[in-house]
Amino acid sequence: MAIQIIIKKNAYHDSVTLMSISGKVAALSGVADAVVAMATAMNKELLRNIGMLTPAVEACGSSDLVIAVKAESEEICAAAVKMAEEAFAQKAAVKKNAGETVPSTLQSAVKELPGANLAIISVPGEYAAREAMQALKQGLHVMMFSDNVTIEDEKKLKEYAHAAGLLMMGPDCGTAIINNVGLCFANAVNQGTIGIVGASGTGTQEVSVLIDRFGGGVSQVLGTGGRDLTEAIGGITMLDGLAALNADEATKVIVLVSKPPAKSVAEKILAEAGKCIKPVVVCFINASQPDRPAEQVYFAASLEDAAYKAVKLAQGQTDFGSACDHAALKAMAASRKAKLAPGQKYVRGLFCGGTLCDEAMYIVKEKVGTVYSNIAKQPEAKLGDPHTSKEHTFIDLGDDAFTVGKPHPMIEPSRRLPRLLQEAKDPAVAVILMDIMIGYGSHSDPAGITLPAIIEAKRIAEQSGRHLEIIAYVCGTDKDPQNRLEQEQKLAAAGVTLAKSNARAAYLAAAIVS
Repeated sequence: MAIQIIIKKNAYHDSVTLMSISGKVAALSGVADAVVAMATAMNKELLRNIGMLTPAVEACGSSDLVIAVKAESEEICAAAVKMAEEAFAQKAAVKKNAGETVPSTLQSAVKELPGANLAIISVPGEYAAREAMQALKQGLHVMMFSDNVTIEDEKKLKEYAHAAGLLMMGPDCGTAIINNVGLCFANAVNQGTIGIVGASGTGTQEVSVLIDRFGGGVSQVLGTGGRDLTEAIGGITMLDGLAALNADEATKVIVLVSKPPAKSVAEKILAEAGKCIKPVVVCFINASQPDRPAEQVYFAASLEDAAYKAVKLAQGQTDFGSACDHAALKAMAASRKAKLAPGQKYVRGLFCGGTLCDEAMYIVKEKVGTVYSNIAKQPEAKLGDPHTSKEHTFIDLGDDAFTVGKPHPMIEPSRRLPRLLQEAKDPAVAVILMDIMIGYGSHSDPAGITLPAIIEAKRIAEQSGRHLEIIAYVCGTDKDPQNRLEQEQKLAAAGVTLAKSNARAAYLAAAIVS
């Protein structure tokens, strides 16, 4: 193997840009490892683990850029490094042609845009809290994409923001739509009267795209970061977001989205929701609901149910019915089940979106019992080795075990493909369940990059006399750059069964094996 390492001093780039370019370089044929990252302590440790930490890199500071490639030949290394450098140059040229300036500090950025009222923070976690506090002190709302921020710093930032009448979204906040502008990972959805406060990125995306599909639209989408509803934080940002949407004239219905919150925090949020002058739909995945919720608080059984009820409420209806035709799903499941060989009995879920993985896992668990996962909350269901499945297994490929120093699978879904082929070789597997995440920030063609592995997975099963049922859900809209319909057509042509929501995909998978 050949190795080439380039260091660019004082050449800071945000993590979204770095993950995107790193993913493109890593996807090149003949490249074994590629790291395009700032020289933080964590990234140096990653380079050490893969045998690419040199004394020169060790001496770098966290504002220095490292492009490190390990490939089959020196020529491939050189081509990969060139691709990365061209990508950075192209990004700089786009900014220059658009007349954009690149302020070197927050203070200079505020002078450059005196009317701005929101700062997006995407710097290494060790510096993120300091930059966020400076932004708050400048009177700016903050969306912090950065993670690896201490819980103590998060609480301090959120308490300061609350006292100042500002929103502190994050850390680790990946999704927001403000005044119809998507920030970080978001989808192109209709503007409307439904406001969302989400403590989960892909869960929030799912609700927003399904609102769009049901004929509704969103007013504002506010993120909180994944730790907001813990005891330590107390739901500060969700409560502030709820209050902001309750006061917003353009918002008629409010949706709250989260993985299971701490019980005391849930009680506090539900109490405030009960005081709102607008209907509030609550989707706390796998969390119990109170016996007597407030009159205008409506609980949702799934992310799809939350979107459906929100649209109905926005239309002035409270006789909801159900968005999902469970009888049709059972009939479809029966036809798929008839194709299975003896011994095929397990579902394997391979997800780019953590909340979608969580939701699907809980739905399937209700039908089949234990589901193993790298993100399971119960110790007995936690996988000892996240790289090896057993029985029913659901994997969040965006978890730290798979993403340290590597692009998130929403940016580079090719990282899921080896695992797809691995699961296809297991004769006990009946169903493989996948999400296809599109929208701003996501890969330009996730279905297209996945197709060769899907075709190969089905071929592997057929050669051993098995039918492998692959179920996919495309989370996005026809207005997204990748176009949901085009993505679905590619998958359908390869024999993939398509579902209209993440929940329906999970219900179908469970029905096939239960």
